[in-house]
Amino acid sequence: MIPSSAGCAGLLPAEWKQGVAGAELPGGDSVGDWVAFGDAQTGKLDQANERTKASIGIVERCEARDAAAVKRATKRKFLGIL
Repeated sequence: MIPSSAGCAGLLPAEWKQGVAGAELPGGDSVGDWVAFGDAQTGKLDQANERTKASIGIVERCEARDAAAVKRATKRKFLGIL
């Protein structure tokens, strides 16, 4: 029997489906405004990359949990011996 993997996606936060919005473009034309924008945009990229890594880790742990459950469920004892 192969377990359903439907439960793994449910472990991810629903708001992550919306993605990470980019930083707002600067309203001014000064170098400082654009430096601040670049810094903010880099922060948003860091946030998006962390979500990707976290999502992969959550799904990997979920799949490992399911595989272990299947393994435990399929071991049969005969006269108390595996």
